[in-house]
Amino acid sequence: MSHGISRRTLLGAALSGGIITPLLAACGPLAPASSGSGALTVHTQISGAVAGAQVFSDVVAAYQRATARKVALLKNGSDLPIVFETSTLAGKEADVAIVNMMGRTLSWTRLGATVPVNDYLDDWGLRDLIIPEALAEWTDDEGRLRAFPFTRTNWPVSFNTGLLEEAGVGAIPTTSDELIAAADALRSKGIGPVTVGGSDWSGQKMFLQILQGFITQDEARTVFSTGKISESPGAVAGVEHFVELRDAGVFVDNVQGYTSDSELTQFNTRKAAIVPAMSSALALVPNERAAEVTVGGWPVPSSGGVLERPSVIKSFNGHGIWISENGMKKFDLIKPFVQNLYTPEVTDEFILGSGRDMSRVTDTVSQDFPLVAQGSRLTDDDVTPVMLPDLLIPDAVFEPMIQATALAYGSAPADRIIEAFEKSYQAV
Repeated sequence: MSHGISRRTLLGAALSGGIITPLLAACGPLAPASSGSGALTVHTQISGAVAGAQVFSDVVAAYQRATARKVALLKNGSDLPIVFETSTLAGKEADVAIVNMMGRTLSWTRLGATVPVNDYLDDWGLRDLIIPEALAEWTDDEGRLRAFPFTRTNWPVSFNTGLLEEAGVGAIPTTSDELIAAADALRSKGIGPVTVGGSDWSGQKMFLQILQGFITQDEARTVFSTGKISESPGAVAGVEHFVELRDAGVFVDNVQGYTSDSELTQFNTRKAAIVPAMSSALALVPNERAAEVTVGGWPVPSSGGVLERPSVIKSFNGHGIWISENGMKKFDLIKPFVQNLYTPEVTDEFILGSGRDMSRVTDTVSQDFPLVAQGSRLTDDDVTPVMLPDLLIPDAVFEPMIQATALAYGSAPADRIIEAFEKSYQAV
């Protein structure tokens, strides 16, 4: 049995036959139609309405014109990991995948679906170009660098100071007591307080961020990897604090039915004053709205918490550039393509043209995306960074957990929320 076959056998054993079987039946079109022996095939998540999609397309087109090299693009959104895995089992995967590190993709390198890129950092002159913390976050417990970190995640909280002033709130709330008082004042003027996607991943992140106000980062790693909130007094206190905020009216009415898209619409139309949103979403806030917005962190608990300053989720787990087994045959094409993506010019195009936060070392700050720029300027003196739990939560837990957090945004008491949260881990 060849090494390639063993890789696919290992990957196939790790995947669900119920998902893969119907996809394999249609695996013919999984490879880009324009691909061929002389083309580099790139499977990208930076497409559609995603921030930076047009910039990426323009960068690839410019690269092809400048080098006369052919690049065939295959585009998918959140379903890219499953499509890539399916095409890998069929031996038709793209040479390069550009996708987030979370859920399914966390195991790709371990299973052999993609190759570690440690050796190419120095050979391709990339080590000093990438932020060291990004390299550390993308390295697994066995020391394998899964992929080249490309985009990163900054998840601040945006406050419409114009709406706060209309409600008589003189300053951005930095404690939970101040947040509750601000919510009361906003509601008295018919303005929604905090909007968030209570029914999807954005509400899940908010819920887990609130929990981190009561637990250390080491405790958070244990809770998020095992799901055992009930064994952590701090995590239990975090759930109780969430319920306190919810019942005090901090979140907009019917928040459990909102999504990440509807939260941004509410914020952009001045129907809600506060939104926790990642920088790629803040790039979509129109300048008229951005002019009255200040970016900061989530208010600290007024008592019993562990944070000194408002919190912001920060992570380097945005899009990475992964090399597949098929790609090992095309290093002569992959090397210049990847090197081009890390040139100062391309980095500047992403930052200036789409408001993306990048993992490349740079002094460039967004100019046309003021909220992204504000977020990038926040320092540890302003906010306390907390983790993005996606690197710890098992893939099978994500959807059941979202159901549990949607329950939390409804009217469930703390004990029922904890029970639902812990039950979501039973799928592992």
